[in-house]
Amino acid sequence: MKVRDIFFEPVFKGFKWIAGEKGGEREIRNINMMDAPDIIDYLKPNDWLVTSGYHLQNRSDFFLELVEKMAMKGCAALGIKTDRFMNGIPNEVIELADRINFPLIYIPNRIPLVDIVNQTLTSILHARTEELQLAIDTHQQFSNHIMSGEGVARLLQDLSKIIGCPAALLDTFFKPIAVSSDASEKDGADRFHILRQVGSSFAQMKEPYNAFCVTKSHQAFTLFPLYTYKTKRHFLIIEGFVPQEERIMVLTIEQAANVLAFELMKDEALKQSERKIRDAYLSKLVTGEFTSKDGIINRAREFGMSNEQKMIVVVGKLDLDDSRTSFTKFRMKTNEVSEFIEGEMENLPFNGYFFVKDSFCICLFVVGEGWVDGPRRLLPYLSRVQKRVEQFFSETISFGFSNLCVDLSDLSRAYQSAVDALQSGLRSGRRKFIQIYHSKGFSDLLRMVPLDDLNKLYRETFQGLAFPEREEDKELFHTLIVFFESNCQISETAKKLFIHRNTVIYRIDKCEQLLGTDLKDPETGFLIRFAFRLKSLLDESNEMDYSQ
Repeated sequence: MKVRDIFFEPVFKGFKWIAGEKGGEREIRNINMMDAPDIIDYLKPNDWLVTSGYHLQNRSDFFLELVEKMAMKGCAALGIKTDRFMNGIPNEVIELADRINFPLIYIPNRIPLVDIVNQTLTSILHARTEELQLAIDTHQQFSNHIMSGEGVARLLQDLSKIIGCPAALLDTFFKPIAVSSDASEKDGADRFHILRQVGSSFAQMKEPYNAFCVTKSHQAFTLFPLYTYKTKRHFLIIEGFVPQEERIMVLTIEQAANVLAFELMKDEALKQSERKIRDAYLSKLVTGEFTSKDGIINRAREFGMSNEQKMIVVVGKLDLDDSRTSFTKFRMKTNEVSEFIEGEMENLPFNGYFFVKDSFCICLFVVGEGWVDGPRRLLPYLSRVQKRVEQFFSETISFGFSNLCVDLSDLSRAYQSAVDALQSGLRSGRRKFIQIYHSKGFSDLLRMVPLDDLNKLYRETFQGLAFPEREEDKELFHTLIVFFESNCQISETAKKLFIHRNTVIYRIDKCEQLLGTDLKDPETGFLIRFAFRLKSLLDESNEMDYSQ
């Protein structure tokens, strides 16, 4: 009930405005009578206070204080019988009420205050009853749309007609799912896409709804959260400002939001079931559990895949320490991020299949012909996804992707190469990176062998020269290195070391005695050259251990 509505009640005939008529839109939710000067301590927002004026007579300062404090508390209005105990309203009070738009209303002496209280409460109750009936009817109307299979788009269209504003349903990440028909016209859906830039600011909003304005377009929006599955939320957004005082409008939108939330929960349950089946199949496909090529092709048809598709595998992982994060929390966040990535990737120039395996978000992209230019085309999308993940989840993610996969039977190899690319970047201590797979070099292969085995082989090859401490042994070992770098040429070795060739011959003979082998033997030469490569890896490992 608005303050202005008072003047349309037959019982209140004779009421007049004294001041503050611009505050007529204030809402009345309760009424109180002034029976003591300290009444202000017992008033609440949206209260209408009525008084005989007894406590206000000849007290201009107290009158001013009462009006000012009622306005600060958000009270609705003050009704006064000015003809009983008062000789009019002081001018300074009228000026204050007009300045702050606080309603002062003249009450005739003939109407008892108790009748005003009873009639006001009756009017408020009647208004609340109408609102309740409207809520029931609106909820039934929107529910019928969903139950009859007309869907979310029809519900948004009807909502838009009722409230006179375009409406849209946004997913958890502020991406439009459906828009009302009036919003679809004139690129209406695009105006909701801009909200993705500000969406993270409202992702954790606690209020029943929130209003904001986009600076660039000067367009106002009102956002209503829809609570669906656990912490997951969608949003119903209205183009335009929805004032809290517009109870009927707010109530209508809230009923639409409730019905949409139930519909989304139903859809989510169906998607979860389908997603589990899809993830199980794709996980087996990339790990090579299907041995028969015909079996792979036949099963792939169930999911819209064909053997002729050329694919690339992208494996992503959140840059979180698995050991310091609970398994449940890590998997839930990985699932959320994977679903987010799937939505982000739909603007790619090629199709994809998305699923979760262990701690990985996996994307299988159908790239078709001409993949030569593929990495350059895909990298900007992955970089954008990394920024969006950090924006919405406050976490970073890294990607590794494979070379081209020519058919489904080759998918397991491509998956492993993508994992290897990702692990290679993680081992280097990097975060938020994109690593393209490259075939392993000699050093990469050596790193896959246990360090203890490499250390043992190195010691057996060089015997007492493996880790020389005496100056003489260091000279022998250095001469041995230069000797093999010079293709076992005595003169070339002497030239590089700036020593006489006889000294080189003496030192090489000494090395052969210590190692107990003939350095001219091809197998011995290969083993020593191999052991030299091990030395750099062992030194690198020792340096890392020391730094830790």
